[in-house]
Amino acid sequence: QVQLVESGGGSVQAGGSLRLSCAVSGYTYSSDCMGWFRQAPGKEREGVARIGSSIGSTRYALSVLGRFTISRDSAKNTLYLQMNSLNAQDTSMYYCALDRTGCGWDDLKASSYQYWGHGTQVTVSS
Repeated sequence: QVQLVESGGGSVQAGGSLRLSCAVSGYTYSSDCMGWFRQAPGKEREGVARIGSSIGSTRYALSVLGRFTISRDSAKNTLYLQMNSLNAQDTSMYYCALDRTGCGWDDLKASSYQYWGHGTQVTVSS
């Protein structure tokens, strides 16, 4: 059974940094795609970043480009999201997700992913 568990969320002041982690169990990395999403109350789930498994190609939402970095450690079955220069608009619940079919043209859409974690809250105060 595939399980994804996020950690690393918390409260931080604007301009600060956080590093999210997503531990994956019940699954061995293959030709897949992993992503980070966020969802604020009353808003749709938004794709933040994704990373492929083969060459580790990455893609980011424009709102986080240059501030967030997605990475993965296959040996540890863990996905990361380094978030720098945080602002109040980054406040949200953050989710990691796994698409076992690999990254595609719509890989920042939630509907592309089959497995989800339960989320970790990030709150940025100004």
